Amino acid sequence: MENGTLNHGVDTGSTITIKGILSLLMQNIDEQTSKKRVISLGMGDPSAYSCFHTTHVAQEAVVDALQSDKFNGYAPTVGLPQTRRAIAEYLSRDLPYKLSSDDVFITSGCTQAIDVSLAMLAHPGANILLPRPGFPIYELCAGFRHLEVRYVDLLPDKGWEVDLDAVDVLADQNTVALVVINPGNPCGNVYSFEHLKKIAETAKKNKILIIADEVYGHLAFGKNPFVPMGVFGSEVPVLTLGSLSKRWIVPGWRLGWFVTSDPSGMYREPKTVERIKKYFDILGGPATFIQAAVPRILEQTDEAFFKKTINLLEHASDILCDTIKEIPCITCPLKPEGSMAVMVKLNISLLEDISDDIDFCFKLAKEESVVILPGTAVGLKNWLRITFAVDSSFLEEGLRRTKSFCQRHAKQLLRY
Repeated sequence: MENGTLNHGVDTGSTITIKGILSLLMQNIDEQTSKKRVISLGMGDPSAYSCFHTTHVAQEAVVDALQSDKFNGYAPTVGLPQTRRAIAEYLSRDLPYKLSSDDVFITSGCTQAIDVSLAMLAHPGANILLPRPGFPIYELCAGFRHLEVRYVDLLPDKGWEVDLDAVDVLADQNTVALVVINPGNPCGNVYSFEHLKKIAETAKKNKILIIADEVYGHLAFGKNPFVPMGVFGSEVPVLTLGSLSKRWIVPGWRLGWFVTSDPSGMYREPKTVERIKKYFDILGGPATFIQAAVPRILEQTDEAFFKKTINLLEHASDILCDTIKEIPCITCPLKPEGSMAVMVKLNISLLEDISDDIDFCFKLAKEESVVILPGTAVGLKNWLRITFAVDSSFLEEGLRRTKSFCQRHAKQLLRY
């Protein structure tokens, strides 16, 4: 029991992880007694569904690199030169300046890029500003690096914008960075150019750099186009984190990047560059043949592939929002505009035997074999994070079961 409620074995402290909670939820499903197929709306991995698959160019590039017999050895610890150059050129397409290969460091997925960025910034007494709700890996990494975490709330009634007044209050001389996740995970928002500019101005005023998590970069289908934070790199130093994982639907390839989008600042100083390089000497990067495939993947992927993915995500978000409207105890403050997930609010007062979001998700998994992530996992109690990057038939069935679950657990006077 925790504060009078069941926590189902979930650690709600700083060691919480999405995969950890999802594993517990899966264990709560009795597949022997349940005749229903398990539907997971909790993990952002669309590659499990046939409608989401990577482009043939990417597959052929990897196969050709492997069969060439040229990439079986170690790569430089910072990444293959041609891979760094290709990523610099790819990111520079959307910037008012050109990145060089020296600005790019190859990582094992975006998760390793997160760890690198926090490791480079950590020092005794330092603190970091993290968005709430956010991605819990940041908090976990901060704990290992002895970085104090200060939370900046995202505002659901303003499209999950960053509370910039809170940044001014929380930032001090020991604040090393503000993390900005855009397109938003877990909220499904996409920030406007104007809001990103205000974020940059606020960071500059407080003399802190920005860690721009853009792992969902370009996965935008609402009113706001994706704008990289690096656009404001001349105004405030930006560390850009990204990967092939989401846009190319290959999370298992573990190909990410850590990029210094800082054309006139500290990250081009020799001592800083050398420190980054030395840290990469102790890391293990992606497989060499995967790195070797990157230039061809970035240069030859057809725009039609990206458009198809966007259309699938937009259609799925429509299904999600239309169904949520039929469930009184769940509300969606913002229709998804990007990424692959959305935050919805759970009204516990309308349910008679559900204590909180964790209890809701565990009972839903047990009774309906549907897995949804409790909002507590990403920093918001009594909210839910629903991933919609799944086959539409699975999404419809999963939401239908969720609706039935809510009907069964609705208070008597509110049954619908």
